[in-house]
Amino acid sequence: MYRHLIRPLLFKLSPERAHNFTFGLIRFLFAVPFVRTLMYLLYNVSDKKLEREVFGLHFKNPVGLAAGFDKDGKLFNQFGFMGFGFIEVGTVTPRPQPGNEKPRLFRLPEDNALINRMGFNNSGTEKLRNRLKRKYATVLIGGNIGKNKDTPNEDAAEDYLSCVETLWDVVDYFAVNVSSPNTPGLRALQEKAPLTAILRKLKKAVNEKPDVRPILLKIAPDLTNDQLDDIIEIVRDTGIDGVIATNTTVSREGLRTEASAVEDCGAGGLSGQPLKRRSTEVIRYLCAKSGGAFPVIGAGGIHSAADALEKLEAGASLVQVYTGYVYEGPALVRDINKKILNHARNH
Repeated sequence: MYRHLIRPLLFKLSPERAHNFTFGLIRFLFAVPFVRTLMYLLYNVSDKKLEREVFGLHFKNPVGLAAGFDKDGKLFNQFGFMGFGFIEVGTVTPRPQPGNEKPRLFRLPEDNALINRMGFNNSGTEKLRNRLKRKYATVLIGGNIGKNKDTPNEDAAEDYLSCVETLWDVVDYFAVNVSSPNTPGLRALQEKAPLTAILRKLKKAVNEKPDVRPILLKIAPDLTNDQLDDIIEIVRDTGIDGVIATNTTVSREGLRTEASAVEDCGAGGLSGQPLKRRSTEVIRYLCAKSGGAFPVIGAGGIHSAADALEKLEAGASLVQVYTGYVYEGPALVRDINKKILNHARNH
């Protein structure tokens, strides 16, 4: 129903307007009695074989909603009843910021892809914290954290530390985002020296807390193998808990959409099916080269249950969806969990 009825209607709206409309619709529907139960029955798959223990946390299933979809934590409770094992909110910054000028989100339907240059638009950590305090869904919450656009790179660690302090008691893990292409200069923080310094400070702050919150690093798909080797070394040296592979790409290679239409979209990170192969390559490289020394969450181009299984077979412990959720609808999560379950029963 989603692909043939709902999606064509939503795609008549601009992408960002469609996103906001969908959020309003979900909020309205969940205010209706019994809808919460109906959504749970429609999309939830429960089985011990789906459960995962990863970086010290218990996941009811390995399928998560990637950061950026519910960046301000407005619907995490509702999504918690729609089959997800975990929800990653953010990217959030210490202070609110409007992000880049609109339009800043574009569809490439021929490629089942999106281009975004949102620019960490969010309402800040304090408002996110207040929303997360009202959690009632039994779903794990990750906090994807970034720096404000006007914070110099040399002071970036203070922004990440501020996010950790504010969100400490309302999230289950932190994902450090230094890989978005939409904040000027941010990706420079992926270089070995600055990244090591930031992660060491975050790990030190975490270790001083009475209870543990895992720290994950979200990386770009555009890193070379030498840079991926550096990532493996950085994870080992700083003692962080895992990696999310991958964020969006700045590459435009191999697209079916006409080059002129792609150019009209302008700068931004590309997500969706064109990213599938590269993100899987990064996962496989990290897991093989490190000898499975740390967990990897696989993200990028998951539009089917088979795509998710491919990421898991490449070595990912968990997976996340975003663009595939836009194109395929909420049944995608249920289908992935069913496929994983069937695979587990047959092996």
